[in-house]
Amino acid sequence: MAKVDRRIKKTQDALKNAVLELMAEKSFDDITIQDLSDRANVSRGTIYLHYMDKYDLLDKLIETHINELDDRCKAAADLDFVSGSLIWTEYFEDNYPFFSMMLASKGAPYFRSRFLDFLNAEFKDEVDVTRGKNKGLNKEMLVRFVASAYVGVVEWWFMNERPISYQALAEQLGALLERNCD
Repeated sequence: MAKVDRRIKKTQDALKNAVLELMAEKSFDDITIQDLSDRANVSRGTIYLHYMDKYDLLDKLIETHINELDDRCKAAADLDFVSGSLIWTEYFEDNYPFFSMMLASKGAPYFRSRFLDFLNAEFKDEVDVTRGKNKGLNKEMLVRFVASAYVGVVEWWFMNERPISYQALAEQLGALLERNCD
């Protein structure tokens, strides 16, 4: 993997932080390239060196977090649901500004949709409709149910400003997944 120049990373990080800060203040649609330029303290031209437009910036930011969740999911493949959930909830905690903006405020509906699609793909292999209490259920519907419930609980956690620790969230989510996936 090619090493990224520190100046490029610094600029990209400044732009990612700027978009999150601005989204806390106003709708994403109302954010201009000039707003991003002013907040990140870079020229408009510099923004266009790194991103096609503000939508590309947001998409790259979302993609970074989805890819990281995917990597963590692969690393947790052999773990039980509680331990696997702990890996994710710790990441949610460590990246609170991003996820709270995407899930608990004006945010970006696009992120919720991407997150839900990602979870549908992840839970597809976890749901068993051949035995137990899920026997005979429509697998696609059950996967959608589990993924939607997961997103809903994570949204609740962010909207209520983390009313329980990320560890307790992982325990609860893990227990709910065990009940609904086996």
